[in-house]
Amino acid sequence: MTTVHPSPTLTAPDPRDPEDRLVRFFDPGTMQPLAARDTSGVMAARGLVQGTPAIAYCTDATIMGGAMGLDGCRHIVDAIDAALRERVPVIGIWHSGGARLAEGVTALHAVGEVFAGMIRASGRIPQISVVLGPAAGGAAYGPALTDLVIMGPLGRVFVTGPDVVRSVTGEQVDMEALGGPDTHGRRSGVVHIVTDTEQDALDTARQAVDLLAAQGTFAPAEGEPDVDLSALLPEAKQRAYDVKPLVASLLDGLPLELQSRYAPNIITALGRMAGRTVGVVANNPLRLGGCLDSPSAEKAARFVRMCDAFGVPLVVLVDVPGYLPGVGQEWDGVVRRGAKLLHAFAEAVVPRVTLVTRKSYGGAYIAMNARSLGATAVFAWPGAEVAVMGAKAAVGILHRKKLAAAQPGEREALHAQLAAEHERIAGGVARAQEIGVVDEVVEPSQTRRRLVGALAEAPSGRGAHGNIPL
Repeated sequence: MTTVHPSPTLTAPDPRDPEDRLVRFFDPGTMQPLAARDTSGVMAARGLVQGTPAIAYCTDATIMGGAMGLDGCRHIVDAIDAALRERVPVIGIWHSGGARLAEGVTALHAVGEVFAGMIRASGRIPQISVVLGPAAGGAAYGPALTDLVIMGPLGRVFVTGPDVVRSVTGEQVDMEALGGPDTHGRRSGVVHIVTDTEQDALDTARQAVDLLAAQGTFAPAEGEPDVDLSALLPEAKQRAYDVKPLVASLLDGLPLELQSRYAPNIITALGRMAGRTVGVVANNPLRLGGCLDSPSAEKAARFVRMCDAFGVPLVVLVDVPGYLPGVGQEWDGVVRRGAKLLHAFAEAVVPRVTLVTRKSYGGAYIAMNARSLGATAVFAWPGAEVAVMGAKAAVGILHRKKLAAAQPGEREALHAQLAAEHERIAGGVARAQEIGVVDEVVEPSQTRRRLVGALAEAPSGRGAHGNIPL
């Protein structure tokens, strides 16, 4: 009689295992640990990302929930310093409860040294964080100090957890509501990209490494067909539209949009144009009519400074009626936060080209990379308007008494006549060209070619500053 022995049970790898996560992040067969694996709660490695050298560290959630002590923090600092020496990107994969309680102030000091290492590297090499589980306490500030934060579906970022919040404030909240993808992707803006799966988060980090560390050169395709990009805008100038299809049409492929659900009235995205990585900043009239406000100005300012720090040229698409008015905006610091965008553009040394598609009014005209802030080139489409405000609105203020005195049946015609006269006097795009603040009116079908040409001809540069999380 033959005895049948049961097959051994195959144990699936722990999905929190740092080695598994690092292997899945790097190109197949290229992951090499920087040190022997230990019980420190952190593993670091080097490898290739789409052929580009990179260094990554991953907290080990299988040991004390990934809590960081002296030895684990030393692994992170060593990884950052190695990336600095080799001038390669450094990626942090986070799943950590913060500092190790048993080590007390020793762990706190070690976590502080991690922060100091990140700040040393800020603006010098790309730093990308991938949050795959809870990142609490000191581990919350680690991702926040880096250039890009990508969060998987189980990612959570908070300084104090739900239990502490309940005991101190009485508020009833769970980990997801306190620091999950929706909270930080839509409300706080802490997270730049939210993904549906853990692997998507790792793949998105790989895409970001490729865009920032392997930027390429401008190489326009021969015989590239002209495309009438104005067809992507509605015929009626007053109608709102989504600017994202225009952004995608200017680039070689789909852009990597950052903070898509936070301050959606402005778009910030990385992509390639004629083979070269560029950053795109675009007003989106679909949201708030494309107005700038406090969050959108701050969002754009951070993006501009990041691109400048890493030598990424900028394309600025402008269709803006001005800053959003209101008591709430003033109380929310629109003056202070709007000034950040002015500072970011004026400070930038990378090539940066502006295109006005429909209108550019008021203070927002300056903030969206005007010539006065040092724009490399400023283009406009035929019929675009550049003014302090729209002609009809301006006439309503300048000729208020004259309009009030007109017969009701004649008032609208008089308003239109005065508006036409105001446009001729104020000058619009024609006047802007005359004084040199608009270089050229370009046909929509020639737009991509002219933008690429202006960026390719400009001297390349890179800002000598860190990337503080504005």
